Amino acid sequence: MRTIFFTLVSLFTLFTLHSLVSQATAAVDHSPWDRLLNTHVRVLDQGRATQVDYSGFSRDRQQLTAYLHQLQGLSREAFEHLSAPEQLAFLINAYNAWTVELILSRYPDLRSIRELGSFFQSPWKKAFIPLLGKKRSLDEIEHELIRGNGRYREPRIHFAVNCASIGCPALQAAAYQGARLEEQLEESTRLFLQDRSRNRFRQGILELSAIFRWYRSDFEQGWRGADSLGQFLALYASELGLSPGEQSRLAAGELPLRFLDYDWHLNDTP
Repeated sequence: MRTIFFTLVSLFTLFTLHSLVSQATAAVDHSPWDRLLNTHVRVLDQGRATQVDYSGFSRDRQQLTAYLHQLQGLSREAFEHLSAPEQLAFLINAYNAWTVELILSRYPDLRSIRELGSFFQSPWKKAFIPLLGKKRSLDEIEHELIRGNGRYREPRIHFAVNCASIGCPALQAAAYQGARLEEQLEESTRLFLQDRSRNRFRQGILELSAIFRWYRSDFEQGWRGADSLGQFLALYASELGLSPGEQSRLAAGELPLRFLDYDWHLNDTP
């Protein structure tokens, strides 16, 4: 009798796990978001920058809403059974898609995402996103789910999440996918660092996006052996247009750094 009981328990456990994995696999289909991005993101300068056609997104808002509902349908339990790359792709896509939805809530009557906040609360702190079992804010997705708890320890996410502003790394014209996440994050990083409107070496000073000031600690946690911001940036010396000598000085902390002002204007198409 005990053997039968434990057999039934084991079968039930296997069935439950199989159901969760099946739910996750079925629920996380990013192809609708991929199609929307491919249609409404205008690629500039060989991908180093993009503009977002919010008018086009507005016309296709029904498709966007359907995708957001799909993301909402994934339970926390099913999420935990995804691989780490699939989890991270899910969270990046969710952040970017809900940011577009936030812009559409007032578009075209705004020039910056910051206009969607108030004196008491920034737009990133609004808890309006039903995701993984509770209402969340964009800040919670980025700073708790993606960056928090040391789960992913992936600094390149800063070149993937998009805050609907010109100063942001480009919103890519494709959804992030778990199977291709490493390739996509590396491409986004390289393209951002090649963008001379955001990162440039001029008159002996490396001028950088404010992202590197705001999130400096994320680039100093040993990713690929980089324990300082200079060491992280030195991994991408060619993208920054640095010579081998300048790369060595950067890694050693001997190259002066300056952080540029951030352009918060909406990354809209003209």
